[in-house]
Amino acid sequence: MDNKPEEITNGFSTLFKLTLLKNVLFTIGAIALFVSGVIVYGIILNLRAFTLSEAMSQKGFTELENTNILIDRKTYTLSLYEDTVFVKSYRVSFGRNLNDKKKLQDDGATPVGIYKVCDIQKEYKYYKFIKINYPNLEDAAEALRKSLITQKQFNQLKFEFYYEGCTNSATALGGEIGIHGIGRLNPIFKNLPFVYNWTDGSVALCNEDLDEILKVISEGTKVVIK
Repeated sequence: MDNKPEEITNGFSTLFKLTLLKNVLFTIGAIALFVSGVIVYGIILNLRAFTLSEAMSQKGFTELENTNILIDRKTYTLSLYEDTVFVKSYRVSFGRNLNDKKKLQDDGATPVGIYKVCDIQKEYKYYKFIKINYPNLEDAAEALRKSLITQKQFNQLKFEFYYEGCTNSATALGGEIGIHGIGRLNPIFKNLPFVYNWTDGSVALCNEDLDEILKVISEGTKVVIK
């Protein structure tokens, strides 16, 4: 019996598999090369950045006594000010939903408004955490008008806002919002030259930048998010 047709078929099958494997390996290699190039570019950008100490020196400051934080969701920046004098900006990421401001616990949005630092946690799942007093009084009032919270919950939030610093996170508005680091994936994410929004609504920046900020802020520091 002639086995040539079967041998030819097997030969084509082997050639197809080898070609497919070659293409897969080529694609993986191209992706790895691209990712490596992106990270190297990010590293170069980070190496060119000024430290906070250098930025302060350029502005004539030896220390910051009245630090304010301005966070801009359009430019993906967190800027430090000494009173009204700009000192330094940092690149930041936001919540997954950047098309709206935070209104509910699980909406993935970042709040917009005037807040203050109400707690600083030196141990956190994403390195360290600067908590702000979200929801503030305006958030609570808007939620009450939309029947997202009850009058009793509003009164409780109002009391906490004025007398307890951090506000309750047990309502539909959620809480536990602030500024935190990246955590274990910091070596990768800090060197990406583009912004990837991934948080639950908080503001994220690399661990090293967060350490710089922690040197010049304290509980009560004003945080404006626009």
